[in-house]
Amino acid sequence: MEQKNALGRRKSAVARVYLAPGKGNVTINNRPLNEYFKQENLVYIVNQPFVVTKTEGQFDVKVNIVGGGTKGQAEAIRLGISRALSNLDREAYRPALKAEGFLTRDSREVERKKPGQPGARAHFQFSKR
Repeated sequence: MEQKNALGRRKSAVARVYLAPGKGNVTINNRPLNEYFKQENLVYIVNQPFVVTKTEGQFDVKVNIVGGGTKGQAEAIRLGISRALSNLDREAYRPALKAEGFLTRDSREVERKKPGQPGARAHFQFSKR
């Protein structure tokens, strides 16, 4: 089997994921997974597609990621891994990943700040006099 690649996005994070058969090593921007993400919940988010499809330790993952914060990056990587697994074997992995919602791109973005206001929706206090 050759290498499969996929793109994952979340908020302003963009992850290019390369999936190849291996021993389960996950490398993000040339750093190991546990070194890149210090928090356990973020490591868990990245590994969720493998847990759902019961393929832990079967694939090596190389990720190039830019933009966003840590949570957005972790979820972008999850989407990229899910898409790559789905491209690898549609019949075996796609139904389980789709049922968990891992193949759906979360399109929520930060709303822009408007002029004359302190934030996107917030307004300065109104004074009648």
